[in-house]
Amino acid sequence: MKRNYEIVLRFVRDISVEIPDPETFIFSREYITKYSLGINITTKTLKNEMIEVITKLSYTDPKSSKKKSHFEVSYSTVLKIIDKSLEKKELEKILLCDVQNDIYPELEKILINLIKDSGFPELKLEKKVDFEQLYQQRLN
Repeated sequence: MKRNYEIVLRFVRDISVEIPDPETFIFSREYITKYSLGINITTKTLKNEMIEVITKLSYTDPKSSKKKSHFEVSYSTVLKIIDKSLEKKELEKILLCDVQNDIYPELEKILINLIKDSGFPELKLEKKVDFEQLYQQRLN
């Protein structure tokens, strides 16, 4: 299948770790496997018919605990759309599914390494993200 886009650039736009104090670190180490993954995708139109897709992954404690750590990676992917006749729905699917499927393995690795390098044990995200399913849920 011929792709309707080309990835021109990919880079870490922003990276953040928040561990307020040693007590929070100790508490977070015990509960890190209960944290949840959040995904936010935004786009920005650039010059020369290019689009920047910003995918933000955050890994946080879903409970309103006072002692919690926060990990976040914002990843930028710049695309050039090859097929200029794409309909809005087709373009939306490219941005929210196809591009995400292309970049997610690398982005997940960056997040896991960030958590590990912050002093937490090696972490494996149990569920794989199904961008097709998320896109379909968004439509319904």
